[in-house]
Amino acid sequence: MLSHVTIGISDYDRAYRFYAAIAAELGLKPFFANPDGAIAAWRGADGGRPNLFITRPFDKGAAQPSNGGMIAFNAADRATVDRVHAAAMAHGGADEGAPGLRTHYHPSYYGAYFRDPDGNKLCVVCHSAPATT
Repeated sequence: MLSHVTIGISDYDRAYRFYAAIAAELGLKPFFANPDGAIAAWRGADGGRPNLFITRPFDKGAAQPSNGGMIAFNAADRATVDRVHAAAMAHGGADEGAPGLRTHYHPSYYGAYFRDPDGNKLCVVCHSAPATT
C-alpha cells in the first residue's frame, strides 16, 4: 500500500543516529545516505518497499511534527518492540507509552509509542500473539 514514508528532521547527525538505531532493530537496511543533502533512507531486508526517508524539509523551513500524525512500524515479535523502544530511548527519543498490550485495539496488539528528537510521533507494534513452545 505504501511506497515510502518521509520524516522531516532538523539535525541530520542526531536524526541519523536515532533512526539508524531503530531501523537496525527492525531489520531495515540503509540504502541511501547523503549527509550534505541531509537525506538518508532505509528499506526492508528484501529490498522492497515501503522505504523510510529522513530529510531536512525541501522548502528550507523548520521541520515540524504533524498534529495527530503518527508512523507505526511493524515488528516481527514482542521482543523487537521492546528493543526498538529501548533503542529510541537510548538515542534521544521521548517516551509516549512503554511497550505493552493494548487490548482495546485487539487482543494481541503489543506496542510502544515514542517521539523522535524532532517531536515526530512513532509507534512500533507486533500484531501477533506470542509464540508458544
